[in-house]
Amino acid sequence: MVKKKRYHSLFLLAAGWLFLLSACTKQELPPAEEETVSQEISLTVWGSEEDEALLKEIFSSFQDYYKDQARFQITYQAQSESSCKDALLENLEGGADVFTFADDQVAALAAAGALEPIEHEDDIRAANLPASVEAASVGNTLYAYPLTADNGYFLYYNKQYFSETDIQSLNKMIEIAAEQNCLVTMDWSSAWYVYAFFGNTGLEVGVNDDGLTNYCTWNSSDGPIRGVDVARAMIEIASSPGFKSCTDTEFLKGVQDGTVIAGISGVWNDIAIQEAWGENTGASKLPTYTCQNQQVQMASFSGCKLVGVNAYSQHPQWSARLAEWISNQENQTLRFERRGQGPSNIHAANSPAVQESPAIAALLAQSEFSQLQRVSGKFWDPVAAFAESMAQKNPSGTPLQNQLDQLVEGVTSR
Repeated sequence: MVKKKRYHSLFLLAAGWLFLLSACTKQELPPAEEETVSQEISLTVWGSEEDEALLKEIFSSFQDYYKDQARFQITYQAQSESSCKDALLENLEGGADVFTFADDQVAALAAAGALEPIEHEDDIRAANLPASVEAASVGNTLYAYPLTADNGYFLYYNKQYFSETDIQSLNKMIEIAAEQNCLVTMDWSSAWYVYAFFGNTGLEVGVNDDGLTNYCTWNSSDGPIRGVDVARAMIEIASSPGFKSCTDTEFLKGVQDGTVIAGISGVWNDIAIQEAWGENTGASKLPTYTCQNQQVQMASFSGCKLVGVNAYSQHPQWSARLAEWISNQENQTLRFERRGQGPSNIHAANSPAVQESPAIAALLAQSEFSQLQRVSGKFWDPVAAFAESMAQKNPSGTPLQNQLDQLVEGVTSR
């Protein structure tokens, strides 16, 4: 009786398989990936406001490439790259899965556990310029994907007003601008730009070995150029009707309405400036400025933009794939075409179009006088406050040495 039931069960099982096979002959088997495709991957990406259209184009190509593996809901949110670290550390678990940021934040983000070492790091190292890999690393460990190698600033000028000789001197350019009832601009509300006046004077600033505090000698009263000499030179520049301290946004607006004929900015404005000035668009290394009866070559901070993956992402593998996609050769080339930003990818950087860009050439010329940006967070506000006073020609009348001492005290505070 038991054996009979067993045969009966086997017969039913065989009949069932025959039914399934018969059904399969009437319709195709579903693809093996269908179970994976059914899952929806939600990712949030932070990027600069100016990059919105570019990033959405990149998201679309990413989704199309991986359409057989998953369905994606990718949300873009504007977030300043310069303050990305602070926004992310306020709520790591609620922050973006993928984010672009300035390279000076990588050490703090890694120390806070916001970034994990990059897998397949050898491939990323081999694909990108050594300086950009260094900028994305802490010690010998790579923590982010290099995105650009152009995070610096240089001089834009309208060739209609300035000769090649004129652009060698900031003071001369300001004099010409005043004669034309126009402006040369620079953003003194940002300590990032203000470094230009101190960087090649022998006065120093940087981060200490603890990675948390700064050293700064900008208030020095010794040496061929003292801190007060730089301050007086800045006030002299600000006193000219041909100069204005204004934000990057205001600079570009002035270029477009014709009131600004030269200014200090970066590659992110290259395309918009070319649209405004056309064949009169000029780009060069920064000029010298007059300080203590000397011509001092203006310095600059340099650095890279990076793409990070949040260590707390719920989809770490897909986040890493998206970060790598955003920063690959094709999309760095697209970024240059759309936004004029210089690639960190070796092959993209060596393309004829990039090599022939006046803005990239100016940035490379300025690199001789630049320093990788390595200062901690205490640097920014004291320097900006000091520069604002200089831009307004010291309205309080406070002795310049006192203001420099206060600057250094703030920059070096714990």
